[in-house]
Amino acid sequence: MTAPAADRAPAPVRETTGLTQEEAARRFADTGPNEVTARKPVRLHKRVLAQLTDPLIMVLLGAVVLTLAIGDHPDAIVIGLVVLVNTTVGVAQEIRADNAVAALSALTAPHARVRRDGTVRDLPAASIVPGDVLLVGEGDIVAADAELAEASAVLVDESMLTGESVPVDKDSRSTLSAGTVVVRGRGVAVVTATGPSSALGRIAALLDERREPTPLQRRLAALGRVLAAVTLALCVLVFALGLMRGLPLGTMAVTAISLAVAAVPESLPAVVTLALALGARRMVVRHALVRRLPAVETLGSVSVLATDKTGTLTEGRMVVQHVWTPRVSAELTGVGYEPEGDALVAGRPAEAHELEPLTELLTVTALCNDATLRPADDRTSDGRWTALGDPMEAALLTAAAKTGCPEPTELSVTHPRIGEAPFDSLRRRMTTLHNTDGDGLLVCLKGAPEAVLDPAVLHASPDALARAREEAAHLAARGYRVLAVASGVRDDLPSPVTAAESGLALLGLVALSDPPKPHASATLASCRAAGITPILITGDHPATARALASRVALVGEGDETDGDVVTGADVAAGRVPDLTSVRVFARTDPQQKLDIVEAWRARGAVTAMTGDGVNDGPALHRADIGVAMGARGTEVARQAADLVLTDDELSTVVAAVDEGRRVYDNIRRFLVYGMAGGAAEILVMLIGPLLGLPLPLRAGQILWINLLTHGLTGVAMGAEPASPGAMQRPPRPPDQHILGGGAWQRLLVLAAVVTTASLGAGLAAQALDLAWQSVLFLALLAAQLGVVLGLRARLLTMKNPFLPLSVLASTVLAAAALYVPFLSSVLETEPLGWAGIGIAVACAPAGFVAARVVRTAFHPGQPTGAGGTSGLR
Repeated sequence: MTAPAADRAPAPVRETTGLTQEEAARRFADTGPNEVTARKPVRLHKRVLAQLTDPLIMVLLGAVVLTLAIGDHPDAIVIGLVVLVNTTVGVAQEIRADNAVAALSALTAPHARVRRDGTVRDLPAASIVPGDVLLVGEGDIVAADAELAEASAVLVDESMLTGESVPVDKDSRSTLSAGTVVVRGRGVAVVTATGPSSALGRIAALLDERREPTPLQRRLAALGRVLAAVTLALCVLVFALGLMRGLPLGTMAVTAISLAVAAVPESLPAVVTLALALGARRMVVRHALVRRLPAVETLGSVSVLATDKTGTLTEGRMVVQHVWTPRVSAELTGVGYEPEGDALVAGRPAEAHELEPLTELLTVTALCNDATLRPADDRTSDGRWTALGDPMEAALLTAAAKTGCPEPTELSVTHPRIGEAPFDSLRRRMTTLHNTDGDGLLVCLKGAPEAVLDPAVLHASPDALARAREEAAHLAARGYRVLAVASGVRDDLPSPVTAAESGLALLGLVALSDPPKPHASATLASCRAAGITPILITGDHPATARALASRVALVGEGDETDGDVVTGADVAAGRVPDLTSVRVFARTDPQQKLDIVEAWRARGAVTAMTGDGVNDGPALHRADIGVAMGARGTEVARQAADLVLTDDELSTVVAAVDEGRRVYDNIRRFLVYGMAGGAAEILVMLIGPLLGLPLPLRAGQILWINLLTHGLTGVAMGAEPASPGAMQRPPRPPDQHILGGGAWQRLLVLAAVVTTASLGAGLAAQALDLAWQSVLFLALLAAQLGVVLGLRARLLTMKNPFLPLSVLASTVLAAAALYVPFLSSVLETEPLGWAGIGIAVACAPAGFVAARVVRTAFHPGQPTGAGGTSGLR
């Protein structure tokens, strides 16, 4: 094995301006997009065929053949019309869902940094072409096969291609493969192959890319099979009872088939897919990109939110506020990244002899630095300076400018970098080597105080080290992020670079502040109100973590934990018997993050984990919902996550949870509505004959009702807004049945009310010598439309106008079934007078009132005054 990449000097840089935009466009036309496998669009005829081969539709097609064979042309026309409408709606929903998913895929597609026309651009990886100059750094996923022209301590994880778990060292003569991960260092490479021609593309061509159903869809499919079996048994019973009463065989066969089709909400799978896809689209508006569709349903049951600190709970715009050296201490004024401010000693401007040690320290931090400051220009909407790179390193550049240190461009000429050992989460320090005007090499080092204030690193007396450690602890206790800085001179180039990390002189400490975001406390309070437990996992000093947790009220009133901060060392040593009893973790490494996530999952919690670095990838992948930062996160973190926050705001996670609960609630609401209606139709056909109604409904009438309820209003329910108390109730248990939480009880009650009201209307019409079958047909439809309005969480909301419009459309089509001659003929209905209409329409308020009552009923174990857990409130 070669030497670790962190210990190598960078290869010489090959200057290039990259391709021109015109040349890149020409090559793109020749090679196509840089995609390993472009998903082939499903042709329309295949979509239609898939709909027609659905078991329920095939049963209906059989019914068409049967009705034509026995000469029942009206029913054949109705059933054929239902098949046509169901197929059209199913294909339309499928196309709409696919378009929504495709749009999401485009939004979450990986990006890459490319040099074109002499400037560095952030482009979609799909637009990269052979010959492009690719810039890669820690946390990047290599976008295409490429050859390194410049390599600075590059270490690449190729496990996804080779299965080798040890990262591979790369130099300027090495090749990079598409899909591999840069875990350390940075480099410049020339693209050699893209898309299917790349190593990843050749492997992907061997794979079978089938879209797997979501867990919710699998649960619903299992429920559908049970429903089909029960429905089939009941329909056979209806068929047998009809024959016993002397009704024609053909008539009862078609009626039983139609009843079976109407009783099962066959549009449910399409409704689920559409609800999930549209929910994901709504999350985009709320700055959350869903990368995997099942995450939408999982979000609704998140019970633990593990968050990092910098840029998530804090502004991520760091400022150096205090500099300590063994000779002098100073406070720095100014805000943001603007290089404007003063160094104050004891409240007065620092004198020349006091600035000297400060300038020496901050010059070293400017040399041991990979960030860049960008002045305010037209690209910055707020007129403020911005940073490219790590916010902490940008703050060090700003501090250096405030104390009169040379500009970074000048330092790169007078002290060119010739070697480096980049920062990583294990070493917790960064070292760079620089040529000087003299004969020696300058060693610049910065890092965590624990990693730098060590006799193995510094040449200092025990008293000096103790004094520095005491000052670092004091600053950390005040909530600062603290760095220790050291330097030294070497006569020869050390090999490896880390060999220079000994015998250095301590220059001092830098204290940086990163204030909490204004809404951090409110966001955490919203989490607790929704039954979500927030925990903080950070790599910062324990005192810094404790100070921030206190400022943002991370631990709420009534929390059973004691608020102590646990370090990664405590976790590694097994000194914490129950990791789920801790709310604040500090100085953690990637393995300890995994341990914390696993501890919560073993307890049955559904975890959401935020992260932005390459070392966060494993924990993001292991959590139930991995959440990556879109603006400052690495490509590894974004691709490992289920959810990407485009605004880097923790409050967006809460908004996404709200949307997840909304989607799940709407699916459950549709299920209760659809199954209650289907059950009512079966009960009417079973009980009606016992009450003197020989054949309560014709086959065509059953299917027409099914079309207007499941087809129109059912789909519109998927767009209902969130329940008012959605974020004031605990998350649903992840193992809860889709009809759990009182849903099946509500279903039975609504089925009973709709059945009773409809049969009552039919019997009343029979007693008044009216066209009772037509009255019963209209009453059953009216009762179900009353139920769908009554189940609304926000009764008079206009946020979903499609539901009242679909109810209105269903009402118009119901009237057409009675008064349009053609429809009246094929459905075998009769026009009704005002008396018949009044009796039938009276069933709508019955269904509406029943739905309003059961919305707040059947909540097992719910405390008084709490928001319901049913999802129907």
